[in-house]
Amino acid sequence: MIAIQTKFLSPTNTKGARVKAWACGRPWSVTISYDYSGSHEMPHYRAVQALIEKHKLEWDLNNMRFGGVENGYVFCFDASKVSESL
Repeated sequence: MIAIQTKFLSPTNTKGARVKAWACGRPWSVTISYDYSGSHEMPHYRAVQALIEKHKLEWDLNNMRFGGVENGYVFCFDASKVSESL
């Protein structure tokens, strides 16, 4: 399963607010500036897009799902489904 976690990084004296995204269990990450326009979720989604672009990953974002965790979100893909067989 592919899971991408994001985290809000508070502003410091030298850097503005940012969002970090990383692929769980893989060596890929990216940090982008936090965009205050729009919804709270959108900067996290943009970080996922930046991660995929930076590392030239061929992951389809059309069926991605997400849920909130402390300080961010976890994004995963519709293809990662659990089915119960009887």
